[in-house]
Amino acid sequence: MPPIIITVKTMSDKILLAHGSGGRLAHDIIRNSLLPALSNPVLARLDDAAVLEPAGRLAFTTDSYVVQPIFFPGGDIGKLAVCGTVNDLAMVGAVPHYLSLAFIIEEGLPLSELEKIVYSVKEAAKAAGVAVVAGDTKVVNRGTADKLFINTAGIGTIPDEVDISGHNARPGDMLILSGTVGDHGIVVLSQREGLNFATELKSDCAPLNGLVAEMLAASQNIHCLRDPTRGGLATTLNEIAEQSDVSIRIYEDKIPVREEVSSACEMLGLDPLYVANEGKLIATVSPDNAKKVLEQMKKHQYGRDAAIIGEVKEENPGRVVMKTGLGTTRIIDMLVGEPLPRIC
Repeated sequence: MPPIIITVKTMSDKILLAHGSGGRLAHDIIRNSLLPALSNPVLARLDDAAVLEPAGRLAFTTDSYVVQPIFFPGGDIGKLAVCGTVNDLAMVGAVPHYLSLAFIIEEGLPLSELEKIVYSVKEAAKAAGVAVVAGDTKVVNRGTADKLFINTAGIGTIPDEVDISGHNARPGDMLILSGTVGDHGIVVLSQREGLNFATELKSDCAPLNGLVAEMLAASQNIHCLRDPTRGGLATTLNEIAEQSDVSIRIYEDKIPVREEVSSACEMLGLDPLYVANEGKLIATVSPDNAKKVLEQMKKHQYGRDAAIIGEVKEENPGRVVMKTGLGTTRIIDMLVGEPLPRIC
């Protein structure tokens, strides 16, 4: 009787629980799927902590990304994680330098999808001028995550002359928005719900540190920067008004909104002011410098649609109001509830 040969077929094209064991498969995924795209002298050492040598004041941030779906027009969860973290650093005037990324992977994720996301991380980090210097992978049972979650941390340095904070908006400041609102939220929602548009709408996901650098080159009198992500422009303006103990007045006809976003919001019963963005910023700038900063922003690829949309006021601190196209005044409150979950 011939011997019975039993072969075990490994699903090398899928993530297995064993990829999170810390053993051979865990090392394989790091060396074969992550390091080739992200390697740099700091990360390549594979020590338990990255040794960095920054100079000056430090900015540090952390975030987590759970967007669903993980791929969408204009980006994916990898690009989103890099840009979101870079932008958080840029919003305090920091020059981003280093990121860490931790991947929480659901068993069964195609390895090709992970590698596509890692390549996207590489391209986004290159565009932002940052290095991924530390990371981690964990694999969880099928059904206990939604394909892939990413946790990040970021470090940057703040020039001595820069003092930007949500607490620094001053009465008289002009309010500058870097471009159209609601693009990212509507794109993700449309992918999730199968909505189609006559023209291709893409997420605005982008690294904004280059734009911020150009703005600061034009003027040091930028008092506050924020990126209106979850909760949209309306919520961010309320946060600034509360932190700085000021009021904010905006003008409906000055706020740039794409026709596709406006139509989708009208159909779905949403307000574009509350829809998430991932590549826009709002700035409060000294009135004497606002025009100069705006002109500089319009020269940058991520500021071409920038506009002055309002001003900071002293009366009724903590309140945001909008003058509508009909000439009436409407109170813009902070978002209540979560109309668009899993948007970033």
